[in-house]
Amino acid sequence: MPHQEELSNPYGMDTDCQHCPALAECRDRVVHGYGDAEAEVLVLGAAPSAGAERTGVPFTGDEPGERIQRVLGDLGLSRSPADADEPDLQNVYTTYLTRCRHPERGPTDEEVRNCDAFLTAEVRMINPELIVPVGQRALEALAIEYTTRAPDSFDADAEHATTVRGRGFELLPMKALGDLTDADADRFVEHVRENVFSRDYRQTKGRRSR
Repeated sequence: MPHQEELSNPYGMDTDCQHCPALAECRDRVVHGYGDAEAEVLVLGAAPSAGAERTGVPFTGDEPGERIQRVLGDLGLSRSPADADEPDLQNVYTTYLTRCRHPERGPTDEEVRNCDAFLTAEVRMINPELIVPVGQRALEALAIEYTTRAPDSFDADAEHATTVRGRGFELLPMKALGDLTDADADRFVEHVRENVFSRDYRQTKGRRSR
């Protein structure tokens, strides 16, 4: 997408998806991916928060979202204040396993499977070099498809601020935002700067040079 015009849902995915009736009945809106459609970094959460559902933009609209936006800013991937509802993201794309919020619970396994086509399409089109799974659910979901390790061998808290080799990219696990302290965020930023961005992490994928 050399002439991307919109950061919000740049691939034009279905905003009236009805695959999960229980979610379609209670959601305010579908929250698809947001950011640079040719990004080298993809940030993945489990499901939209109330704030993200309000703004329509992943990881915005509330204090937990501001935590990750501050991390992106510290890494040079955002040029906006952490509390921006529509951040100016550069070389990063943010998205979820499931695109609809249930006000009383997290996503079911069936709902994650129903939404998998959206995520798979994004991963294939973006072809990221680095994926940041935020929290245990996102980390386990990526393990099934994109690593050789069993999902139950991963612990998001223990793997936080480390690098895990995936199939064609690297995983940079992050703790769930509700558990992420300032010290945890600083440790993640330090790891990425010193152990990832300091070297050539790019794979040979036919990507245009930036």
